Amino acid sequence: MAETQTGAHHEFQAEVNRILDIVVNSLYSKREVFLRELISNASDACDRLRYEAQLDDSLMRDDPDLSITVSLDDKNSQITVTDNGIGMSRDELVANLGTIAGSGTAKFAQQLAEAEKEKAKKERSDISMIGQFGVGFYAVFMVAGSVTVTSRKAGSGEAWTWTSDGRTGFDVAQAPADTPRGTAITLDLKKDSKEFADRHRLETIIKTYSGHIGLPVWVAAGGESHQVNEAAALWTRPRSAISEDEYTEFYRHVSHGFDEPWLTLHNRAEGVIAYTNLLFIPTSAPYDLFDPRRQHGVKLYVRKVFITDECEGLIPPWLRFLRGIVDSEDLPLNVSREVLQRNPVVERISRAVVKRVLSELGKKAKKDAESYHTFWETFGAVLKEGVYEDHQRRDTLLPLLRFHSTTRDGWVSLDDYIAAMKEGQDSIYLLIGDRLETMRSNPMLEAFRAKGVEVLLLDHPVDEFWTMSVEGYEEKTLVNVARGDIDLAAIAGDDAGTADKEEEAGDITPLIAMIKLALENKVTDVRESKRLTDSACCLVVDEGEMSMRLQKILQSTGQDAMAGKRILEINPGHALIRSLVERTRSEGSSHQIEDMAHLLLDQALIQEGELPQDPARFAKRMSDTMAKAVAP
Repeated sequence: MAETQTGAHHEFQAEVNRILDIVVNSLYSKREVFLRELISNASDACDRLRYEAQLDDSLMRDDPDLSITVSLDDKNSQITVTDNGIGMSRDELVANLGTIAGSGTAKFAQQLAEAEKEKAKKERSDISMIGQFGVGFYAVFMVAGSVTVTSRKAGSGEAWTWTSDGRTGFDVAQAPADTPRGTAITLDLKKDSKEFADRHRLETIIKTYSGHIGLPVWVAAGGESHQVNEAAALWTRPRSAISEDEYTEFYRHVSHGFDEPWLTLHNRAEGVIAYTNLLFIPTSAPYDLFDPRRQHGVKLYVRKVFITDECEGLIPPWLRFLRGIVDSEDLPLNVSREVLQRNPVVERISRAVVKRVLSELGKKAKKDAESYHTFWETFGAVLKEGVYEDHQRRDTLLPLLRFHSTTRDGWVSLDDYIAAMKEGQDSIYLLIGDRLETMRSNPMLEAFRAKGVEVLLLDHPVDEFWTMSVEGYEEKTLVNVARGDIDLAAIAGDDAGTADKEEEAGDITPLIAMIKLALENKVTDVRESKRLTDSACCLVVDEGEMSMRLQKILQSTGQDAMAGKRILEINPGHALIRSLVERTRSEGSSHQIEDMAHLLLDQALIQEGELPQDPARFAKRMSDTMAKAVAP
């Protein structure tokens, strides 16, 4: 930061410059969205002031009529968007306009650049990622060569000006003391953006994108001004009077997104409590979907007065992809954010809203499976958090879950799985891992594949948690095939091949004892496997023990976690195991048996995607074994 005569100069970070460059050149066919973003921000500023004024009425006393004005100076090719809302202090100007995508700017820049490449490849007219990453304000640089933001925060005697060309950083300087409350954003239009200096063009854009704004939006040009919208909150109108386009634009207003809503829920509840909700499920995932704060995107209003967008008790964290509003008739206007967390009215509204959302998801899953699968691919991992966290709604959530499977393509529900269960099967089998391709080739599936038993494949970190908290579904137990002892004997199928191999191997007890001795302190047990048919060995953990994957997940979050006790299972029908059995019969314990025990353990680790415990020792043992095998 360098001091200048006009104030302080701030340099943009390298990543921010990259992002601005992409933003400026990405929405070339939808450049008019800059005005929608500015009006949406102005509306939010007025909403916030209206709330603050409930606690301190002096904040609005000098100018009580909230509104937004778009002024046009066609001679100088300037547009100014002015609101008399909450305004910003100097620090807020720097924080709100000087940074982009605060949670991981570098990562966001990379993702946005990749999306831009994809856009160019497919020749799409625009990309939807811009709004998803909280950079809507920066759309102004698509049409403006320079931008000036002048703001005075409500209740403050100081005003500040922020200026930038979107390339060389930004300057912040003190503005005149008589600057009115609120914010004024002036755009110096580029030569190729002169179309926006036309009054009729501006009015058309405002009516198209911001007709739903619940504040009057004025256009001032040539010494005249008039209101161009109805200034009625969209959710107060009957559903039959609202078009799909209006719903879409309101969704984009509250979400600051550029996509379309996947599902729209608009209803009014009357009775013991009265409220209206207008909620949307996005098509695309919001940029902060997996932010550690897990904040939802639903705003709470009381009789059309904005209260807060941080009411934790309103929407559970596992529905944080929701966007929209809830407007209560029963809450007091001066309720504080802290009191809201424990308010019984909020709790009742929350229960009803969540019930409605889950009901609509269930209907969608039955009536339009393909569309629901699209939703699941985007938000399924978040919805599964509810199974782990919300015991009361678990039975409602479980039918909504979808899985990959070993026996069919596409998505499978638990009901689908049960309908296809084999004769004699009383459990739902599942395997948890990192990658579907690796899981499909996991040796633990061999016995299931041989009997034609379907196994569900789960590849998200949250699966480690919710599966441990759910015992079963529809009187069928959930069984992780990587845990405990597996016995498929009761399930209809051909066991002859396995039985023959076991009989051919004979008694493997002496070999098991020698492997246990060789691997002392490295595994807790060695036993004959009932889940392997082709592979020589695999590693499992006892029921209730922590898996290696769960240990890594917890350690990555800074938690101290010990892995569960590992058990090495060996396949008595495998040629290697049969040979080792014969060796123990003829030679008893030997150094070669000990080496083979360590190689079996390392092989099992590699099959799970792990490194051998001692890679150098593993390489030496493998080389020695291969040398003996090829020796004349």
